[in-house]
Amino acid sequence: ATILRMRLTTLGDVLLDVVVHADQALAPGDDTVTSTRALPGGQAANVAAWAATLGAQARFVGKRGDDVAGRLVADALSAYGVDVCGPVGGNTGIVVSLTAGGDRTMASDRGSAMELQPTELDPAWFDCDVLHLSGYAIATEPTASAVAAAATLARTAGATVSVDISAASLVDDAYRRRLAEITPDLVFATELERAAVGELEARWLIKRGAHGVTVDGTHWPPHAGEIVDPTGAGDAFAAGFFVGGVEQGLAAAAACCARLGAMP
Repeated sequence: ATILRMRLTTLGDVLLDVVVHADQALAPGDDTVTSTRALPGGQAANVAAWAATLGAQARFVGKRGDDVAGRLVADALSAYGVDVCGPVGGNTGIVVSLTAGGDRTMASDRGSAMELQPTELDPAWFDCDVLHLSGYAIATEPTASAVAAAATLARTAGATVSVDISAASLVDDAYRRRLAEITPDLVFATELERAAVGELEARWLIKRGAHGVTVDGTHWPPHAGEIVDPTGAGDAFAAGFFVGGVEQGLAAAAACCARLGAMP
């Protein structure tokens, strides 16, 4: 018998992540030895890559530049088995993630990822079981309108719609209004992000970092493992959850934390 694979579409950004890891605090005005990698990233792209690695049929939808960074990240996503969709134009976003002395600092340029238009969407991209939306795309226009259109297309195909709030700092009245209009079935958020959103009828999955997750009122501790780089652990958890539930999500998050970068 043919085993049907879960079909996931993610919408948001694919970026070049420059991950810098220092064992000690940086020396201002001087040189510090680091371990540095240039890797594909972006919340929606991360979830798609992990889902594909875990056995799902995964598609990423977003805008990227026709530049070296854009070609690099698209090729990397394709290598994971992800179907890369969406228009090409402008500059590919780049995020520098610096971990030093136990603290993480990020410098973000999201590039043309924030310029996706509703008219640039193909309805066929949203014939899926789950549509997972990045909160970054909800925060600004025109991507917010693209998100709303994508959610409508996915629901027409019978899909579950999921949102990751992404950052509490993104949440303002416009964000809350857009989120309410999407009426997501699932919402991934930290406790701070959950508080920022306020009232919203949905199934909430609360990410608590080193303390695990809370799902349907039940607390799940994290899987034990080495913490090398926590970047993307929440995205890995989401992918694992879609494919196999909470335990598979926690296993994917632990695997993500044990290596540099946000992808498998």
